[in-house]
Amino acid sequence: MRHPFLAGAAVALATAALAACGSSGGSGDGGNEATAAAGGTPTTAAVASPAPSADRTAAAPAPRRSGGTPKAPAGDITPATGSFTEKQKEYLTDRVPKGMDPAAVLQTGQETCDRLRYLVKADRDIAVAAIVSGEVTDAEPAVTHLCPQHQDVVDEAALGYADGTHRGTGLRPGRYRAPSPTKTCSWQVAGADGKELESGSSAEGEPVGITVARSARTFTSTGCYAWLPQGDNS
Repeated sequence: MRHPFLAGAAVALATAALAACGSSGGSGDGGNEATAAAGGTPTTAAVASPAPSADRTAAAPAPRRSGGTPKAPAGDITPATGSFTEKQKEYLTDRVPKGMDPAAVLQTGQETCDRLRYLVKADRDIAVAAIVSGEVTDAEPAVTHLCPQHQDVVDEAALGYADGTHRGTGLRPGRYRAPSPTKTCSWQVAGADGKELESGSSAEGEPVGITVARSARTFTSTGCYAWLPQGDNS
């Protein structure tokens, strides 16, 4: 489900992305100043890997993990003009299919960093939730190599839950909050033999919280978008 906050900003970022197309250089937070200049309206791309869970449907793999397409050797990864920084080369390693312009692959990572930058400025919780839910794609490698200042956002997202059913090793005890649920948000936490431990809904779309107890065996969420860890759940 695409969150209304993110969907409403898609046109503005698309305009910025068009201005940035063709750029192959730069460093740091995406190297995409043309996009940044478009003016602070956040958006995200659809379909990414949500936080780990035993029952989640596998998302489309990132280029690095795709084994079906031969990748260009590291020595062949050079832009048509200019040069790549070391961090950009690291991001591109094993990501560029043979015959593809590496600058186009780099642009994908840069756009991910741009989206995160805009979202963090607008609402950090939305930024984290966008990664958890899969609205922002391939965030971990992009942040690692291209915009490490957002590492804390990726780390927090790794501890969250997207809508769906989570059970077994996919459950982490602790307190969680849904900062921007829809008006159809509902959830249930169940223990052994399906015994209900907690359930509820947010008909008004207001932020809500839950506790995943150590005795929990299943956690199901619908229409809540994303649950973020609240406090230290370690």
